[in-house]
Amino acid sequence: MAPRLSPRYGFRAVMEADLPMIGAWLAEPHVAEWWGDKESELEGIADHIDSISVEPFVIELEGRPIGYIQSYDPYLEEGENPFSDQPFGTLGIDQFIGERELINEGHGTALIVQFVAMLFEEGAPRVIVDPDPKNTRAIRAYEKAGFRRIDERASIYGHVLLMARDAEDEGA
Repeated sequence: MAPRLSPRYGFRAVMEADLPMIGAWLAEPHVAEWWGDKESELEGIADHIDSISVEPFVIELEGRPIGYIQSYDPYLEEGENPFSDQPFGTLGIDQFIGERELINEGHGTALIVQFVAMLFEEGAPRVIVDPDPKNTRAIRAYEKAGFRRIDERASIYGHVLLMARDAEDEGA
């Protein structure tokens, strides 16, 4: 079971006015290493503002924007679903902390725990993440947040490590 932490983070819907800030974060080396081309990523985030398959959020720490997080329904993604073996209702998440000085301070694990608890409260039976197997910092944060490794597989984003947390394990 993941640790219970008191809520410190806010998650507000991304607005068009947030895109320059998110673009600056995407250009940061610690984000760009794992998120790819800034312009195409930013275009995708902009497209998701009114999407039914992806919900994009700005992460706030005590009211200050610090990063980006999104939840998505893998069953609504275009093309082949590499996660079709997951229970119906499963949601995936992707995120980054954009503010470099907040990396390696425990915020990743804490905000993931809080965000996943919110998704469980909304009825998701499982939450998955799919980091690059070489992204050891992210994998460590996910494990600390209660995710377990399922397997490695190919996805439209390349080779990934599939990890999951289940609501039933949380008593949600």
